[in-house]
Amino acid sequence: MGAQQQVADAFVELYGAAPEGVWAAPGRVNLIGEHTDYNDGFVMPFALPHTAVAAVSRRDDGVLRLHSADIDAGVAELRLDELVPESDKNWTAYPAGVVWALREAGHPITGADVHLTSTVPSGAGLSSSAALEVVVALALNDLYELGLKRWQLARLCQRAENVYVGAPTGIMDQTASACCEEGHALFLDTRDLSQKQIPFDLAAEGMRLLVVDTQVKHAHSDGEYGKRRAGCEKGAALLGVDALRDVPYADLDAALERLGDEEEVRRLVRHIVTENARVEQVVALLQAGDTRAIGPVLVAGHASLRDDFRISCAELDLVVDTALSSGAIGARMTGGGFGGSAIVLAEVGDVEAVTKAVEEAFAAAGFTAPRVFEAVPSAGARRLN
Repeated sequence: MGAQQQVADAFVELYGAAPEGVWAAPGRVNLIGEHTDYNDGFVMPFALPHTAVAAVSRRDDGVLRLHSADIDAGVAELRLDELVPESDKNWTAYPAGVVWALREAGHPITGADVHLTSTVPSGAGLSSSAALEVVVALALNDLYELGLKRWQLARLCQRAENVYVGAPTGIMDQTASACCEEGHALFLDTRDLSQKQIPFDLAAEGMRLLVVDTQVKHAHSDGEYGKRRAGCEKGAALLGVDALRDVPYADLDAALERLGDEEEVRRLVRHIVTENARVEQVVALLQAGDTRAIGPVLVAGHASLRDDFRISCAELDLVVDTALSSGAIGARMTGGGFGGSAIVLAEVGDVEAVTKAVEEAFAAAGFTAPRVFEAVPSAGARRLN
């Protein structure tokens, strides 16, 4: 039985009637462009085959009922007029935050019954929270006939996460979940939300992209992410620009000189400016059909995240170093950092050897065994029935 039918059947058991529909929204992997999104910069995510699936029906009594097949708890019942930002520290904050954001924006949501399940690994830096938000937003957009475009739903989901949940994330994750297309990576300008779908079919070129989930959990709302964001904003203010996106790569040395002895800010600025350049470089290489040449760009991105942004960890560094020494074309940490996942680009024939080497390196270091799976560029959020 597929996830769609399982979720619909569970909805009937929970709520006593069939759902009005079933929707899915994917997690994402970011190919390149890390921490650039809240600096108005460029990012390049693609959607995973792993999704959050939701069965949803409308209510007209101001009540929101939420249930997850993945959490050992009963149905949570919330009143819409009692939803208050940062009041909920549970998983329910993500879907409830979306309802709050829609209502705050003036959309007439009068309640819902929701049953969810997700195959997006939680805490792995693959946007499990954005998938939850987007699947609920898309369902309510359809059911209430709000007529919102995908990028508008992404914006509302970001507001839910920033204001209601209290995590200072950028716009990339929600946009990726809402807007990605199968077989493509999404080149997104986070300032104006302009998008370009870039063909990214590794299988056709004899390559694979592996995700290595280190099993080290990270949490965006625990302070370090916020510190980096504040440091980037300080850098922009000191340089007299709206955002670090406005510092041209060609002017980086001069900008760093102007920051004088602000060493931490200098490091953050250097990462953001060089990372934006790396995104543009990867876009150009993919458009030119030179996919293998993105490998060294990914490696340079990891070094920048490790040394300048300082958000890597021993497990992520071990994945990257081991993969490269075992024949991978490129590798880097992906996601917010402090744990989570790394990506590895490898020839099909090298996948087994690289995977084995990483698993053995983790065992030798005494780390928890990593979870390794192939990342296939997949479809964005969609209605299943």
